[in-house]
Amino acid sequence: MILLDTDIFSLLMRGREPTCTRARQAEDTVAISVVTRVEVLRGRWEFLLKAEDGVQLQRAQLWLDRTEEDLRDWHIIGIDQQSAEAFDRLRKIASLRRIGRGDLLIASTALAHQALLVTRNIRHFRQVPGLRLENWAE
Repeated sequence: MILLDTDIFSLLMRGREPTCTRARQAEDTVAISVVTRVEVLRGRWEFLLKAEDGVQLQRAQLWLDRTEEDLRDWHIIGIDQQSAEAFDRLRKIASLRRIGRGDLLIASTALAHQALLVTRNIRHFRQVPGLRLENWAE
């Protein structure tokens, strides 16, 4: 399995190359975590809630609708028992406390499912023991 971090998923949704090419060439299941789903939708909701006028409100609603529709086509990995156990193990590692909770949950999901994590944030995730990483943004 290949698990996309939110940054890579966002590039893919915007049609950015070489990310799209790499995703098309993937020989394994490409998925996102429930955390990525939450982060993407949170951004859309924030845009809607902070819209300054009717035009922005309509644009925000359109983007939210499109994003929800796009997400229906994705295999989304939730937080299961293995992911929760991996999260508990990683939280005990002092050096990983600088990693944000969302990233730690994504890393836990990748570890629990023995997935390759695709991210632009290699430097950050490299600290997680046993995590396999690639960057499809370059």
